[in-house]
Amino acid sequence: MKRILTATVLIALVFGLIFWGNQLALIVMSALVALLAAYEYVALTRAGDEVVPTWWLLLAVALLFVVTYWRPLDSPLPVLSALGLSLLTIVAFREAKNGHLERVLPIAAAGFFGLIYIAYPLTLLPQIAGKENGPTLLIFLMLVVWTGDIAALYVGKAFGKRKLSPALSPNKTQEGALASIAGAVVIAAALAGVCELFGRRGSTLLHISEPLWETLLLAALVNIAAQVGDLLESALKRGVGVKDSGAMLPGHGGILDRIDALLVAAPVLWYLLLLKDAAGFGGF
Repeated sequence: MKRILTATVLIALVFGLIFWGNQLALIVMSALVALLAAYEYVALTRAGDEVVPTWWLLLAVALLFVVTYWRPLDSPLPVLSALGLSLLTIVAFREAKNGHLERVLPIAAAGFFGLIYIAYPLTLLPQIAGKENGPTLLIFLMLVVWTGDIAALYVGKAFGKRKLSPALSPNKTQEGALASIAGAVVIAAALAGVCELFGRRGSTLLHISEPLWETLLLAALVNIAAQVGDLLESALKRGVGVKDSGAMLPGHGGILDRIDALLVAAPVLWYLLLLKDAAGFGGF
């Protein structure tokens, strides 16, 4: 019951932000999620003996959101570079004082990776919302990730026989993975149908400009990315010997456990949109 109630509240919050919130509200909420996930990530590094400075990662996450809001196109790369160098400096002097210079590279690498892994993907959500048909694009992203996850869970439990990657996630099956892709494609087709219905009635609340085949292909690719994201977080957790990233969400574990698929799916969607523009296929 806790799991269902938590999921209902989160889904309502996400859809409310997409349809009725403004750009700033979406940025603030994305930043809050990133900060909570970063806090959990520090706990993972502590379990793995590579203690990333908590204050640095939280400050770096907040700063990345601020500069991305201020100058979204040209600020992330130089800011990421500066933050990475600052962390290396802090860790180098700290570990030199402690007499553990062998820990400088692992700790600095773990900290910088946390920024790339958690903060950068979530800064993309407001930018996706600002693109052509942005609200529909965000709805598309969430539906593809969530529906695929549900399809994989139930089909995998009922019919799964062949393990997908037992070392990373012993419960995931190839049958569940294929069902996840199929579920993502079906929900994308349903969303396209709803958008067409809205268009016939003169509403622009939901709208997709691209051909149906592009939407379905995009759904399949984003879903595959989401499944990879799920496995990657499992690799991080198993590497440090923990089951869940935290316990912030009743019935769901930690924040990272809920957004692991999104952390890979969102950048992949962004890259695919850039490629579509470059290839002349138009927007979403």
